[in-house]
Amino acid sequence: MQAMNKTRRIMEEGGTSFSNAFVTTPMCCPSRSSILTGKYVHNHNTYTNNENCSSPSWQRQHEPRTFGVYLNNTGYRTAFFGKYLNEYNGSYVPAGWREWLGLVKNSRFYNYTLSRNGAREKHGARYPQDYLTDLITAEAIRYFRYSKRVYPHRPILMVLSHAAPHGPEDSAPQYSTAFPNASQHITPSYNYAPNLDKHWIMRYTGPMKPIHMEFTNMLQRKRLQTLLSVDDSMEKLYNMLVETGELENTYIIYTSDHGYHIGQFGLVKGKSMPYEFDIRVPFYIRGPNVEQGSINPHMILNIDLAPTILDIAGLDMPPDMDGKSILTLLDTDSPANRFQVNRKAKVWRDSFLVERGKLLHQHVEGKEVSQEENFLPKRQRVKDLCQRAEYQTPCQQIGQKWQCVEDATGKLRLFKCKNEGSVEPRSFQRGVVGRQHPVSIKSQLYLSNSDGCHCDLRDLRPLNLRPSMMKPFNKKPFFSKKKFKTLKKGYSRNRYSRSLSAGNGYTGNSSLLGEPIRDELEDEFSGMGGVPLAGVPPNSVKVTHRCSILSNATVKCDTGVYQSLQAWKDHKLHIDHEIETLQTKIKNLREVRGHLKKARPMKCDCNKYLYKSKLKNKLMYREGGVHPFRKGGARDKKVWLLKEQKRRKKMRKLIKRIRNNDTCSMPGLTCFTHDNQHWHTPPFWTQGPFCACTSANNNTYWCLRTLNETHNFLFCEFATGFLEYFDLNTDPYQLINAVSTLDRMVLNQLHVQLMELRGCRGHKQCNPRTRSVELAGGRAHGSFDDYRLFERRKWPRVKKPSSSRTLGPIWDGWKG
Repeated sequence: MQAMNKTRRIMEEGGTSFSNAFVTTPMCCPSRSSILTGKYVHNHNTYTNNENCSSPSWQRQHEPRTFGVYLNNTGYRTAFFGKYLNEYNGSYVPAGWREWLGLVKNSRFYNYTLSRNGAREKHGARYPQDYLTDLITAEAIRYFRYSKRVYPHRPILMVLSHAAPHGPEDSAPQYSTAFPNASQHITPSYNYAPNLDKHWIMRYTGPMKPIHMEFTNMLQRKRLQTLLSVDDSMEKLYNMLVETGELENTYIIYTSDHGYHIGQFGLVKGKSMPYEFDIRVPFYIRGPNVEQGSINPHMILNIDLAPTILDIAGLDMPPDMDGKSILTLLDTDSPANRFQVNRKAKVWRDSFLVERGKLLHQHVEGKEVSQEENFLPKRQRVKDLCQRAEYQTPCQQIGQKWQCVEDATGKLRLFKCKNEGSVEPRSFQRGVVGRQHPVSIKSQLYLSNSDGCHCDLRDLRPLNLRPSMMKPFNKKPFFSKKKFKTLKKGYSRNRYSRSLSAGNGYTGNSSLLGEPIRDELEDEFSGMGGVPLAGVPPNSVKVTHRCSILSNATVKCDTGVYQSLQAWKDHKLHIDHEIETLQTKIKNLREVRGHLKKARPMKCDCNKYLYKSKLKNKLMYREGGVHPFRKGGARDKKVWLLKEQKRRKKMRKLIKRIRNNDTCSMPGLTCFTHDNQHWHTPPFWTQGPFCACTSANNNTYWCLRTLNETHNFLFCEFATGFLEYFDLNTDPYQLINAVSTLDRMVLNQLHVQLMELRGCRGHKQCNPRTRSVELAGGRAHGSFDDYRLFERRKWPRVKKPSSSRTLGPIWDGWKG
């Protein structure tokens, strides 16, 4: 916002700015879906930019319940201009919009396609008629003037959804030389790496290289240049409202769908992280009865936008919306009310949920189907059960029937206690009897009275790690001699390709590229971490960057894998990603082989069987062997077509990568390449190509963000079981993970509150402080009834706690 002087003058001087505005999911499509519906991601089920984004499920269940539909039904002239959802294909006009000019697919400034009231409209690269920011501004002004001329008494709702500053960061020609020394992105967390105390992506990525740092400077400059056109758009709309005499009768709201990081923690660019630079957004509002020139410190979210718009229109908020209207925070105290002694103070939330993850799938009749409602698979249900206090204690409690333990493979399992007061559950492992399994690290962190082991967590080392669990790595061969003989030929034949796959990080390129190995290849990636294996014999086979297979059929890894359970888990996760990549490629190759078998050309001397074979192919359904006229054939064909589309998409990407000799990939990470031809408008990139891997599609987490008069922290639980805690009063840039400084009881209380928000539905459940007030007064006490209930008349601007290491009275009334 520092570059947008016109917007700040209009909105800050003429309205109210919120200094603590956040999004609940720092990704484009999930956040936009939350803005439209007023719901958390777990309630509208749009988890990523691909899964369920503008899907048939979204169109059927949630699109008819956006704020545009409600206002359109009450007589508003609704209009939408610009980017809608990332996967919107332009084949229809979403419900609730009388005027529709939606961008097809993702952001572009030139050479894009618009859906104008259902008709596709292609645009080129001419300025200004094709520049997206200027085009939707002109269309919005034209629609507003037309509506006021033809329907002077009808209210109007317009949404201008600009693509800027999203990629490809094409600025208007007159702004291509602006901000030559942009440096707003250089913060204390810029290139702060490696981060060994954070989750696996942060440990996997290392510091940026000089070319990456130069790119971040250029990227920041180009993003600011695109925002200058948005700044002009705001000024044009403001002047239009002044000319038509509607300024004092119009609410103007300015915000964004997520933040962005450029170089923070060594991540070259992107979003989707739970940290402040990705979840904080600007938020301004001006209009009738809105105090001018004020800064409001209350916590507001993107899910508050839809309830606020309904409240402005005088409509009741639907009970399924998770947000709250912010108009109650904007009402100024009128003189008529200043003598009311018993006036209630404004009570507002001080915590919210930050969530990010992929859409879960379930198997119905042996087929994987994307779910439309929240359905947890068995492993997730077991994991959630293991987070409860009654399953985390040993079989010593009276009446306890089950205990949660972690087996040797790292999976959580529920074991039945043999009898009351038994010391330990029965040990179970396939093929092994009598081996005891270590308790989950996550469970031990939440366990308040554990008799197993009391380790210091300051270095985040695992608890209750027995030496016997690591001895087999040093003494027992990884493969038996019989199995090694069968694999020895494969290793000798593919040793060259295996070394190549370990170097470039993408095993699928190894046997197809056949390029010489470069010692510097591993350093081409921003994000390759780990300690390389030192002292490896020359006749060994290097399988990964930390483990090798020796000539005597034994596996040897570096000492860090044996000494740290966290390092062991990280490396095992890396190997799982590589195996998954290979399995996907093998599956695709088998499908291609099956297709070639079915599409084999017939010989010329088989004329007598020609008619029979053709008829048979027409009557039989290729995939499942189900006749198309039988019951369920259409459904099966639809599922098959979806799988076929995904398979073809993966194959096209793989073929394109191979043709372009692209080695920019890492198992489990999302990578991007950049070269001199990437940007088509000045300023141009001239430093040559590079690769960076800075994110992951499967980075699933749930975070609790709390901000009130005494506490300011972020607590995160990742799907891998890793925990993060940052006290932003003492560490505003979230440099140090301070989870080891928390008491286990406090961790348990944080977990309970986070689980409550993960399952909340509706504004009464999803706003803890508000819910505690509404449930008070004669009702049965629940988990939220005693939660931080106090009233205040004014939020103090600056108030630092006396001690940041303990959470103090914030947890009074909680039961872990």
